[in-house]
Amino acid sequence: MGHLEESARKRRRKQNIQHALLTSVAVTGLLAWAVLAPNTLQLLRYLPGERNKFGHRIRTAAGRLVAKGRATWIEKKGKKYLRITNLGRRELALEQAKITLTAQKKRWDGRWRMVVFDIPERRRRVRNRLREVMQEVGFVRMQDSVWVYPHDCEDFIALLKMELKIGKDVLYAIADTIEYDKPLRIHFALPLE
Repeated sequence: MGHLEESARKRRRKQNIQHALLTSVAVTGLLAWAVLAPNTLQLLRYLPGERNKFGHRIRTAAGRLVAKGRATWIEKKGKKYLRITNLGRRELALEQAKITLTAQKKRWDGRWRMVVFDIPERRRRVRNRLREVMQEVGFVRMQDSVWVYPHDCEDFIALLKMELKIGKDVLYAIADTIEYDKPLRIHFALPLE
């Protein structure tokens, strides 16, 4: 396996552990560190890798979540608890919206959803992140700042705008027709007219 593939695999595994930990904290509200591994996250054991590193991976993932501001440690009665922050809740909501949007198999209503944005150069990282997320979900780029999707995605775009703090720089539009849309229809496996 190549070096890039190996590093990408490791990064995905870390993200999966962090996501599972964040989800567990969100579901339970507070998660006792003492009971974390044996009771709440037993399924993480089945992720690829050596089993003796399981506890270390959980502690490392929790530390990363705290460092990124997605969770925080609190102490009650001598025990450490992990609590999700508002930032963590927003990120979890965005991830859930991405999963929901990609999993939906709806009948096409004949209208295109367009996302148009004009994010200044000084916020290049945000602009690149927006493009990454839209590509991940399945949007098709028509131009650098014009992306198209065939199904309702207004709620997802609203969450994305809130998460990236780009409200007025991103516009959501619904179009009945797009000139020369045959390649788009083929890409999304939509009926050709």
